[in-house]
Amino acid sequence: MYPCIKRLFDITVSLCMLIAALPVLIVVSVCIRATMGAPVFFRQQRPGLHARPFNLIKFRTMRAPVPGEDVAASDAARLTRLGRFLRACSLDELPTLLNVLAGSMSIVGPRPLLMQYLARYTPEQARRMEVRPGVTGWAQVNGRNAISWEEKFALDVWYVDNCSLPLDLKILWMTAAAVVRREGISHAGEATMPEFMGTKGPQQGQS
Repeated sequence: MYPCIKRLFDITVSLCMLIAALPVLIVVSVCIRATMGAPVFFRQQRPGLHARPFNLIKFRTMRAPVPGEDVAASDAARLTRLGRFLRACSLDELPTLLNVLAGSMSIVGPRPLLMQYLARYTPEQARRMEVRPGVTGWAQVNGRNAISWEEKFALDVWYVDNCSLPLDLKILWMTAAAVVRREGISHAGEATMPEFMGTKGPQQGQS
């Protein structure tokens, strides 16, 4: 029953937020174009519900790599001052509301990660894809990028097992508070999080 209510909730909230944020979307787009050039948006394929791929859209926060620069290793160096501000205020996430409207994402759910992580999850960690990925989620309001991958995945799976409208409303409230406090934006020494290479130990997933 709740999946139907959740989809209606997603459409209503994302549409209202897009309309309310339209002036901000325009200003941010102009600022990115003026400081970083084209493209304004960052697009990348991510796994969605049941690992089905979709194209995630966000505001661009990094400059283009220079010739010979390692793209993955230079994330922190390529993050611009404007990009750092957009991430700190979560304004880079506003375009993902279009993904919510399209049905590839939800307002609340586990964050959509990289396609190459799929083979690195344990069977338990892979359960995070039993629901649509979200703009914000239980892991986001309980440490975001300041906690370990294993902690994030455990929180994601807990959300899958306890998903409800009251919980989603609580997460939205906690998200607003976390954005104001600018907590957990990055992992120690990283622009966001280090690459997930798989869980070490007896619960290591099969690739």
